[in-house]
Amino acid sequence: NTNDVDDQVLLKSDGFPTYHLGVVVDDHLMEISHVIRAEEWISSTPKHVLLYKAFGWDLPIFAHMPILRNPDKSKLSKRKNPVWASWYLSEGFLPEAMLNYLALLGWSHPEEKEIFSLDEFIKLFDLKDIKAVGPVFDLVKLKWVNQQYIQNKSDQELKDLLFDFSEKATLLPESTIDALVPLLKTRMETLRDFEELTEVFFSSPMPESISEQEKQVSADLITAFSALEEWEKTSIFATMKEILLQYHIRMPVLYTLLTGKAKGLPLPETIAILGKEKTLARLEKVIK
Repeated sequence: NTNDVDDQVLLKSDGFPTYHLGVVVDDHLMEISHVIRAEEWISSTPKHVLLYKAFGWDLPIFAHMPILRNPDKSKLSKRKNPVWASWYLSEGFLPEAMLNYLALLGWSHPEEKEIFSLDEFIKLFDLKDIKAVGPVFDLVKLKWVNQQYIQNKSDQELKDLLFDFSEKATLLPESTIDALVPLLKTRMETLRDFEELTEVFFSSPMPESISEQEKQVSADLITAFSALEEWEKTSIFATMKEILLQYHIRMPVLYTLLTGKAKGLPLPETIAILGKEKTLARLEKVIK
């Protein structure tokens, strides 16, 4: 009997159904067994219960989840935060990492594990274990979870993901990608990090300023690298170590001269993959 239900719960002034009526009918027709919404919808649930009873329909199980919050405890909002899945996909987050992280918001694994599969979550999850305290959606923690999933991919899986995600990846020889993937695994938090970490393979970014000592270091690197008969990471690292000791400088100095950045992928391995000719050409640009 819908006489027990306020007319405003059923229809708007223009004759269209309200959210309350629409969602109840929609959930019933889709045979939804569990209706799980944010805690701010608790006050609306009695209206929905009345509608179910008025239509003579069996009630689903109703449950409410705590609202996600920012690290400053403010409410997560589409006005201030990216809350749509497409944004996270475009930023290089893996779907399985997103699911894993979201599962941790308001719920804990019985063994306090932070990385677990969807199948494991389905097996262990129970609504009674949800914590009422509003969980914090921390992008830093999400990136850590995403990095764990990237690191656990096989080389082929990660290569396929990079080819799908970045057009730039398809511009490099496959042998170069094959050599880079093991290095990228331990440095990438998201797939988007690929382009920044591999920028030296696409362009020649230069330091903002170069001192006279750095020019001399570059000149000595040219001489030492030119003399190398075998271009591989061990001999490259030994040569770099000699320069570091000679000038009493640290590795970030060489990193900047050779890549234009202060940090990134392991340096000896990076320039071994880059190749002797391109490495020497880059150092020539530095001293000019």
